[in-house]
Amino acid sequence: MSPTLLIICFILAIIAMIFMISKLKVHPFLALMSISLLLALVSGIPVSKIPSMTGDGFSAIFKSIGIVIIFGALIGSILEKTGAALKLADIVVGLVGKKFPELAMLIMGWIVGIPVFCDSGFVVLNPIRNALKNKIAANPVGMSVALSGGLYAAHVFIPPTPGPIAAAGHLGVASNLFLVIVMGAIVSVPVLIAVYFFAKYIGPKVDIDTTADNIIIQKSYNDLIKEYGVLPSGFLSLAPIFVPIFLMGLASVINMANLQDSSYGSILVFLGNPIIALAVGVIFAIILLVETGKIKIFSSITEETLKVVGPILFITAAGGVLGKVITEAGFVGFIKENAEVIKTAGIFFPFIIAAVLKTAQGSSTVAIITTASIMGAYTAGDGSLMHTLGLDSQMGAVLAVMAIGAGAMTVSHANDSYFWVVTNFSKMTPQQGYKTQSMLTFIMGIVGILSVYACAVVLL
Repeated sequence: MSPTLLIICFILAIIAMIFMISKLKVHPFLALMSISLLLALVSGIPVSKIPSMTGDGFSAIFKSIGIVIIFGALIGSILEKTGAALKLADIVVGLVGKKFPELAMLIMGWIVGIPVFCDSGFVVLNPIRNALKNKIAANPVGMSVALSGGLYAAHVFIPPTPGPIAAAGHLGVASNLFLVIVMGAIVSVPVLIAVYFFAKYIGPKVDIDTTADNIIIQKSYNDLIKEYGVLPSGFLSLAPIFVPIFLMGLASVINMANLQDSSYGSILVFLGNPIIALAVGVIFAIILLVETGKIKIFSSITEETLKVVGPILFITAAGGVLGKVITEAGFVGFIKENAEVIKTAGIFFPFIIAAVLKTAQGSSTVAIITTASIMGAYTAGDGSLMHTLGLDSQMGAVLAVMAIGAGAMTVSHANDSYFWVVTNFSKMTPQQGYKTQSMLTFIMGIVGILSVYACAVVLL
């Protein structure tokens, strides 16, 4: 098959996948798998090779990041169920103060959004937003926008949320999640600043009627606190998140100092492996369950978490199959022939792909996984887009993860579940949601990719 016809088939395959997910409501796993197999057949890959190729692409992703995603999601679930997420929110409000409600919501959302899914995080923290609104007469829309933006930034940029972990696995940097976390935090800063100023700007311009809900809202917040009893300590609330980050950072320092072969160095490198570090985080989360008297529900929390994470794992693995097909089908030849044209897009290329996928089918996680599978691992040399784009280094791959994350938030609208969570819990109409949530995520995406580009200019 000619390279041009191959690219046409690829574009049609992506369009078909988007149509299946967004219009026919086919599960993303089935859509990715069926499109991958169809593309393999159409592109001329020998039929005898397809089964083993599918198995290799599927299992490779499970092997590299499957356990990490499960542990990260389990930590987030425990923080949510024990009230630790609310404790973190209380800490933020105490530090920032009630004079800056939008800033408090922003930072609160960003911290809680690191381990907790943005949808769940908004539901958990929304009573705090409402209570703060009642106590100090803060603008409810401005606080909703700030909370939503803080959660979303962490959701797409910073592990251990599944999207960035999956992207790191596909691009070949799963072994250095600490660097992904650090760059995610750095890229988040300009994005969070933009969110803050947009929240201050748009809040007074959108009117919502919540006067009838004030008593109910306050009551629901008090009831929510009573459900948890006494909130856990600040240390135990922070430990499941920051101890793994500390261990991964320490291992990176040991490796940079070339001390990994020493007696203590080998132990620290072992503890800093993402799987082991997050396992330590799970241990602290279990201690949190014991302290709050909820250890009896540990099994049910685990089962519930696996039900939530299972589809994400399978979608991620299906993305691995698509990536394998792209590599084997001969797309590399076309890439080499047009290397100079494609290379001019640089770090903006993965952003554009992710933004198109996100806007078309709604799921940030699916957009991240699909884009990362298209890009391929930076270690694959000539066999991936990463090489063609000049991103064939570890830092290049990390920045590509950030670019994909920025694209995968651009934009949230009616086909995105998070759009409806934010608008419904904030008492906004869909039209108001377009003015706030959709515009917010557009601004976040643009500022995000510009931040990534600035980092690329300095670091690559």
